[in-house]
Amino acid sequence: MLSQRSHYALRAVLILAANGDRPPMRTAQIARAANVSPKFLEAILLVLRKSGILISHRGCKGGFRLARPAGQISFADVVRVTDGSLALAPCANEIAPAKCQDCFEEDFCEIRRALLTARDVTANALRSYDVASAVARMRSAGTL
Repeated sequence: MLSQRSHYALRAVLILAANGDRPPMRTAQIARAANVSPKFLEAILLVLRKSGILISHRGCKGGFRLARPAGQISFADVVRVTDGSLALAPCANEIAPAKCQDCFEEDFCEIRRALLTARDVTANALRSYDVASAVARMRSAGTL
């Protein structure tokens, strides 16, 4: 299940992409547009900045903007930064797999096989959604 943190991160990234080349947006502006608590959003924006998805500018005209073109940022990029692995169990973790405590036999475990498939399908689906295309669809639908 997508965490609230990832959901808010995706909303913030979409808002920043829609902002385009206009001046950077402050946390309060993003929070208002995303209907998110500014305090909770602040921590999320810092994680996105540290990961290289966002950049921040200091000063009276400071704020956040995307670090690279929106077409080069996938939903998978954002979710992995905020939630970590897309795996549903430790044995299906793509970065640091670990044997489940009560595993029958990892090489022949059908539960693991199903979870690996679910992880791969989810990752492929999230990779197929880039922020620029999502913003374009939302604009044409009148939701952004």
